[in-house]
Amino acid sequence: MLKVDMNSEKPIFIQIAEGLEDAILSGALDEGGQLPSITELSVQYTINPATALKGINLLVDQGAAYKKRGVGMFVAQGARALLQKKRQGDFSARFVAPMAAEAKRLGLPRQELMDMVALEWDSAEKG
Repeated sequence: MLKVDMNSEKPIFIQIAEGLEDAILSGALDEGGQLPSITELSVQYTINPATALKGINLLVDQGAAYKKRGVGMFVAQGARALLQKKRQGDFSARFVAPMAAEAKRLGLPRQELMDMVALEWDSAEKG
């Protein structure tokens, strides 16, 4: 389900949180469904349980997950929309702005860049 790269510069707890976010956004984890337990995550990725908890707590802090005492952690209702909004806010700064800047450096006309994006979009839809 989740991918953790022990050699990444990105902290493991953030990778755990982003992996769970991805699973929620893709529908692999349903709203109201239970998240993997801290123990499951720590055993599966051979990480400290505190690291797994820290990753899940990021989702709790965002309102995308909640704890049922004695039962476990669950995906909150509305989590998918909440995470989409969060990631959409970051999308332009992380991807579009650098792409547009590079296109300008390369002298690509605006329409040619738009055509490239449309082609990639269509290709991604086909799978």
